[in-house]
Amino acid sequence: MRRSLLSLGSLAAVAAASPALAQESPLGPVEVADGVTLDPMVAARLRYETVDRDDGLDEAEALTMRLRAGAELRAGIVSLLAEGEGTLALADDYNDTLPFNGIEPFPVVADPENLELNRLQLSVMQDGTGATIGRQRIILDNARFVGNVGWRQNEQTFDAIRGQASFGPVALDATYAISQRTIFGVDSPAEHFDGDFIFLNGGAEIAGVDAKAFAYLIDYNGRLAFSSQTYGLRAAATIDLPGLFALNAEASVATQSDYGANPIDYSASYYSAKLGATVAGFGLTAGYEELGSDDGIAAFQTPMATLHAFNGWADIFLTTPAFGVRDYYVTVGRSFGGIRLLPGLNANVTYHQFDSDFGNLDLGSEWDASLGFKAGPVSLLVKYANYRADAFAVDTEKFWLQAEINF
Repeated sequence: MRRSLLSLGSLAAVAAASPALAQESPLGPVEVADGVTLDPMVAARLRYETVDRDDGLDEAEALTMRLRAGAELRAGIVSLLAEGEGTLALADDYNDTLPFNGIEPFPVVADPENLELNRLQLSVMQDGTGATIGRQRIILDNARFVGNVGWRQNEQTFDAIRGQASFGPVALDATYAISQRTIFGVDSPAEHFDGDFIFLNGGAEIAGVDAKAFAYLIDYNGRLAFSSQTYGLRAAATIDLPGLFALNAEASVATQSDYGANPIDYSASYYSAKLGATVAGFGLTAGYEELGSDDGIAAFQTPMATLHAFNGWADIFLTTPAFGVRDYYVTVGRSFGGIRLLPGLNANVTYHQFDSDFGNLDLGSEWDASLGFKAGPVSLLVKYANYRADAFAVDTEKFWLQAEINF
């Protein structure tokens, strides 16, 4: 499935044209009857992406446009939301994962052309307490276990019923889902994965510490090797060091084992910890994440997570290898205020060192960098990832140039 490539010059022209959208007025709720409002929603994203892997494949180039449009009808505490999503490939020298396109000599860019119903949900909600039923977006905590995969053009959603309750400092969240609607689009055999999925999450903020307990029970009808039960704890707090700076601390611990019809008998642990602070205007973060292994038989998996946000932007570890992964990382970032021509300018650089949990392997390392700013209502982003392989995968470079607007 090949079309003529758009040159970088042409791409720049397209991206430069995007700020013209700034002349439009933001959308807002419209009263359609006494006490009834209709809130239109429109979001557009244009992205250029390249992938260069040291495995003999041609360099992939993708220029994709994603549009979401919908509306939310609200009457008091009751709301009905409907939203469609479409992705168009303007230049598609890339493996879009769709099998009917044949064998493509390019690395994967998981943004196939697609037109689908993204969300259709009915909610009854008041002051954080209520329920939502239907096809919906679910993001729990930092999306490490359950998320919407918001980085990809096609969003992940769930056919589910979700209940939420808030009582002072206590928050409870419970979901039963029957289908995971994936990022691979309506034409893919992996368009959805059905099963019985239970997400339980509850906690409280006490003395400045946000503490939570969670349980995720995933019983797939088909992806049996990914059926699992996960139980864990998560805590986040800000620690003030008088006269110096404040430390932002997060830590998680979890255990996972086989569940449902999973044919593999295993048990693996998960650990995560990070500290962050702002020093002399720079944001500094140091962290460690471990997706453990059961003696090389099987490893801790998170098949419903927003995986791009973890273990490097090159997406080398979307599925945890059987020997597990230990990720040591450091991030340096800076936000630049007062620059009139580049409002919201921010930059980040992260270094990852990856080792195995079992077998004492040096898997590889990765540099990630990003630069973002705004042009009116348009958010512009440049990102780069460079993975250097040692004992796992191959050298991989990725580059993104993106413009996005939301109403």
